[in-house]
Amino acid sequence: MDKAILCKQNTCFFFDFLGKDFLQREKKRKKEKMASALVGKLETDVEIKASAQKFHTIFKHRPHHISNVSADKIQGCDLHEGEWGKVGSVIIWKYFHDGKDRIAKEVVEAVDEENNLITFRVIEGDLMEHYKTFKLTVHCLPKEKGSVVHWTIEYEKLHNEIIDPHTLVEFVVAVSKDLETHLLEEDETTQAN
Repeated sequence: MDKAILCKQNTCFFFDFLGKDFLQREKKRKKEKMASALVGKLETDVEIKASAQKFHTIFKHRPHHISNVSADKIQGCDLHEGEWGKVGSVIIWKYFHDGKDRIAKEVVEAVDEENNLITFRVIEGDLMEHYKTFKLTVHCLPKEKGSVVHWTIEYEKLHNEIIDPHTLVEFVVAVSKDLETHLLEEDETTQAN
């Protein structure tokens, strides 16, 4: 039976040609390992006193109002294509993050009204300078009093030198708190009338 020798870091391995694609499998495994180091997922929960449905409604139907509520973070949100809250619609966000004005063009990838969930996939903008893919999911879970906003950020970095987007997690937490304040003020105004 034919044999081959693979030497790596002063260690030699014998293998037969029944496994002749061993080297190819080894290269593929290394490539997958490198790729998995580039892929990441960050999640955080934000407890708010506002209702899950109202919070979800802002992101689904009125994201352009967020700049009124969180003006130091969100400068604008424009509908570029489609309809607010519809899958496939394209939204352009103008925001201030890490000391700079930024832009993100996103497509609404998923909307689940029953579960108060919406997913945005970034297709253009500043984030694409560092990430091959970037998705944000906002899932609002009702509680007895208030709700929990569960944020998920999924991404694939362009290379290993890119840091994980922890500052964006802090950013969405701060925006969530601004929205909570706004929704509670809306509720107080409604109750007063």
